[in-house]
Amino acid sequence: MDIRDIRAVLFDMDGTLVDSDAVVDRSWGRWAVEYGLSPAEVLAVAHGNPAEATIAQFLPDATPAERAAAWQRVYDLEVNDVEGIVATPGAVELIGTLERIGMPWAVYTSAPAQLAKVRLNAGGIEPRVLVTIDDVENGKPDPEGYLRAAGILGVPAEHCLVVEDTVVGRTAGEAAGARTAGLKGIEADLELPDLHRLDGLFKGLE
Repeated sequence: MDIRDIRAVLFDMDGTLVDSDAVVDRSWGRWAVEYGLSPAEVLAVAHGNPAEATIAQFLPDATPAERAAAWQRVYDLEVNDVEGIVATPGAVELIGTLERIGMPWAVYTSAPAQLAKVRLNAGGIEPRVLVTIDDVENGKPDPEGYLRAAGILGVPAEHCLVVEDTVVGRTAGEAAGARTAGLKGIEADLELPDLHRLDGLFKGLE
């Protein structure tokens, strides 16, 4: 992949720009225990997956009202916990580089807007364009959110780089027609040990 072909960068949030893994683990782990489920099994699905989809998978017989209550419970746990949330290694430097070279960037997350803003603020990251699960009909792995973010930036998805740390997110980026970069060993067009590597590639364009 030639970084010179990229005209915009679309970031996932949790685990990509913001290290909130501990919060996700604590919140979903507590939720799982409260609902009599295996925390390990729930956590294997929860990262990067829309909360509604995770709840539907583990509470298949629940009524709509029961699923809504389950969602509200895990949301309350997450939005009130910012302990340990920081920007991921290289995130702040990378965003600074993108700003300097005039490269548009946006964030698309499976989190609701309020939760996204809480975590981004905790990590010291302020995107001009933020697309959340509240803005789409279909969450990841559907490409809708990444297509929406690309549209707001005015850049065709095929000229965007989607940066993700989960398979479900990378799949959404691929389905949008974007190039993909993968963290945490996720297979992608560009595989990254951390965001410092991507920062170095964009610095080469300065």
